[in-house]
Amino acid sequence: MANYKEAGVNVHAGYEAVKLMKKHIAKTMRPEVLTDIGGFGGLFSIEGINIPKPVLVSGTDGVGTKLKLAFALDRHDTIGIDCVAMCVNDIVCSGAQPLFFLDYIATGKLDPYKIESIVKGISDGCQMAGCALIGGETAEMPGFYPENEYDLAGFCVGIVNKDDIIDGKAIKNGDKLIGIPSSGVHSNGFSLVRKIFSDNKEALNKYFQELDSPVGDVLLTPTKIYVNTVLKIKEKYNIKGIAHITGGGFIENIPRMIPAGLKAIIHKGTWPVLPIFELIAKQGNVEEMDMYNTFNMGIGMVLAVDADASQEIISCINELGERAYLIGEIDEGEGRIEIC
Repeated sequence: MANYKEAGVNVHAGYEAVKLMKKHIAKTMRPEVLTDIGGFGGLFSIEGINIPKPVLVSGTDGVGTKLKLAFALDRHDTIGIDCVAMCVNDIVCSGAQPLFFLDYIATGKLDPYKIESIVKGISDGCQMAGCALIGGETAEMPGFYPENEYDLAGFCVGIVNKDDIIDGKAIKNGDKLIGIPSSGVHSNGFSLVRKIFSDNKEALNKYFQELDSPVGDVLLTPTKIYVNTVLKIKEKYNIKGIAHITGGGFIENIPRMIPAGLKAIIHKGTWPVLPIFELIAKQGNVEEMDMYNTFNMGIGMVLAVDADASQEIISCINELGERAYLIGEIDEGEGRIEIC
């Protein structure tokens, strides 16, 4: 007589995983959450949020093949931060405050302690972004995923006042572009990274003098979460547009916030390019424009602001403990972006 465990699915391991993750999820709770973990749906009330014209903003994303590095190094405690960051950084581009997050983890064989480690990272990311982890799914799928591998995706919902939505429509000729640094490669371009450095443990533990550490340590640095910085700046200043520098790098993402008839001019050398990007270009013989079309090059978020307010905004960002650089401006034209 066959049973589910003989088919490769251990429901008791799933129960243990839920038990282990509960203490991490509890740290993300907000007063608007109306349910506990274990229900069929996560309930979140917006009744007490003081926004006159509430608009919900949603985003979903994963971590991509950066997961392959986590598998090779057997380190799973920060990859959840990446998952949260990729979602919340997208919705804050509209000026939205993240409210709640849900995750999806699918694996070949459910290891409760590995799942706990992943969820701890998700919880850490949610705490950084101020959102509640109100639900998710952990699926054991033998025969579909290898035993020691998994996939990870997330979904986030935020809220913004309709009159305060940041959509780029007010961007005009002469506006300035402010760049806020990245923490590293973040969660994009890893198919190229893996081709250059490989994704086995020995290769990732290789020490590079340029990095002053093993390359795997640098590559697994979690994606920076920009929510608190952006929302605090938004309280004081008019942010006209925001671009999250993800897949497609500068060349694809910055034009997404710019109206027709305008283009962005980016000045190289106005911010420090992180050593990891110089190493990627050197080791992989990657052309400069391909680097800008694939990676964030050390800038994870770009803000479009009035020229008169740009230096004051940069000073304010610095006072928040972050760094910021004046990296370019808006000009007339249809080329959408020039990097010079």
